[in-house]
Amino acid sequence: MDLMTLKNQIIEDRTALHQIPEVGFEEYKTHEYLKETLIKLGIEFEVVAKTGIVAFLKGVSPTQTIAFRTDIDGLTVTEESDFKLHSTHEGHMHACGHDGHMAMMLGLARALSLPEVKLVDNVLLIFQPAEEGPGGAEVIVNNGILDKYNVSEIYGIHVFPQVMQGKIGLCPGPMMAMTGEFDLDILGISAHGAMPHTGIDAAVIASEVILGLQTIVSRNISPIQPAVLTVGKVEIGERRNIIAGKARLEGTIRAFDKNVYHLVKSRMSQYLKGIEIAYGITIKVVFRDMYPPVVNDHKLFTEFMTYHGDICEEIEPQTISEDFSYYQEKVPGLFFFVGTYNEERGYVHPLHSSKFNFDNEIMMTGLKAYMNILTYKGSIQY
Repeated sequence: MDLMTLKNQIIEDRTALHQIPEVGFEEYKTHEYLKETLIKLGIEFEVVAKTGIVAFLKGVSPTQTIAFRTDIDGLTVTEESDFKLHSTHEGHMHACGHDGHMAMMLGLARALSLPEVKLVDNVLLIFQPAEEGPGGAEVIVNNGILDKYNVSEIYGIHVFPQVMQGKIGLCPGPMMAMTGEFDLDILGISAHGAMPHTGIDAAVIASEVILGLQTIVSRNISPIQPAVLTVGKVEIGERRNIIAGKARLEGTIRAFDKNVYHLVKSRMSQYLKGIEIAYGITIKVVFRDMYPPVVNDHKLFTEFMTYHGDICEEIEPQTISEDFSYYQEKVPGLFFFVGTYNEERGYVHPLHSSKFNFDNEIMMTGLKAYMNILTYKGSIQY
């Protein structure tokens, strides 16, 4: 079967979707485009998670249901890429490649609808909103979609500029980190800058806290268990001659193991309690657990590497996060990166950059990977 016959349509899909990026749970135009395409193809679907869609293709003699997932949301980024047609939504952009993900998934839907393709097993296509936040995968899982369709295993793609164009990057086990956020308010006592002894300096305490928190990873976590604790935002002070009465620190936690992640949180709470006692102050901290780690099933990884050969390369785990992990907590799953890095063509910018773009050819790499999965498992015949 020559999948290249679908190439022009896949590019057309990406071009259309690239122009209408929308944020999580507000992907209304995107939803309509996807829905209209599925209707034209005669594929059954239902609406989930407000703006999401799950499309079901029934096999002729199914023994399993294999699911594929794409995210559909964009980002609040003003586009500066070299893509031929920019976003028509001011201040919004598909800066993380979700336009390409959707085009690949629609390409799969089109391929499975061709008369020469015999679908043996059931296939579920999940068009998921809000990957960039607050998290559409959890909503879909909690709505029982995987159970309703008896999903056996699930696959997901992300374009990735740290992998060369033409290659697929993945690894077994933990591949992307669990992530969380924290907000930390230090409540000192304001005073005149010339009389620091009459107050409790929140700026000094914040400085100590920022440094002290770094020892949690370096001295409480095993060096063979990666973890990151970052304070990325600090708000302190009103004037140069006033002792700061309060300080606010905002940051993130990343780890590949849930136990490590929760140990970091626990040690943070203990450390901050000690600071409270030492300085006679109050520290308020709020943790928000975000996405679990993406953990690739070892069996699915081995199978994938077997039937994709030299195109695949095993990569190191990445400390970025993905809510594909919620599906993997329910059923075996495999997440992999389709490389976009091409220095000659200028496709070198990172994800979330206002200049991010990729060669349309990489979408054929993704589509072929999806079809190879189904072919290898005997889920489709020609």
